[in-house]
Amino acid sequence: MRHIDYLDRLDFPDFKVSVKASDVFMAVAAYRDLAARIEQPLHLGITEAGGLRSGTVKSSIGLGMLLMDGIGDTIRVSLAADPVEEIKVGFDMLRSLKLRSKGINFIARPSCSRQNFDVISTMNQLEERLEDVMTPLNVSVIGCVVNGPGEAKETDIGLTGGSPANLVYIDGKPASKLRNDHLVDDLEQLIREKVREKQQQQDAMIARSV
Repeated sequence: MRHIDYLDRLDFPDFKVSVKASDVFMAVAAYRDLAARIEQPLHLGITEAGGLRSGTVKSSIGLGMLLMDGIGDTIRVSLAADPVEEIKVGFDMLRSLKLRSKGINFIARPSCSRQNFDVISTMNQLEERLEDVMTPLNVSVIGCVVNGPGEAKETDIGLTGGSPANLVYIDGKPASKLRNDHLVDDLEQLIREKVREKQQQQDAMIARSV
């Protein structure tokens, strides 16, 4: 607070405040206290959070608690990992809290004993291949033929298990079947087609509003 008072006396309002800590509870308490005292923007972070897995968990808990309270203007995810991973974690965090809507929101259930394809491998490949997509899209990947259709009907594109081929839903309706031997390739193509369709719709709406 002493530094904030000093800048206030100099009539310099263009700054933001960060009180990062590696301890989640200390950081959350400090930011909550500051948010109640000052009007300046807050830069959130759990500093030196740890490696990719443990740091992601700590950052998600700490920053998530604050963001859910409406506290924070900018964030930094600090991981002992490739900086690209920090960006990905921060992006996914904001998307999970519905503070950002860009990109694909995947819904998956990897552990069902009735799954008809390898959900984990399919998801890993899809996430890697579709990192460039910024258009908001909900995609469900459920290997179970019993539970899959229910999830698929609620998403833009849904893949469910099936025999001899897996069933794809588009906009909640059965659309086509995909075999396991080219599953990821074919599903990626369908997703990209849906992305192009959505982007064209958005472009048309913008054109009409101009």
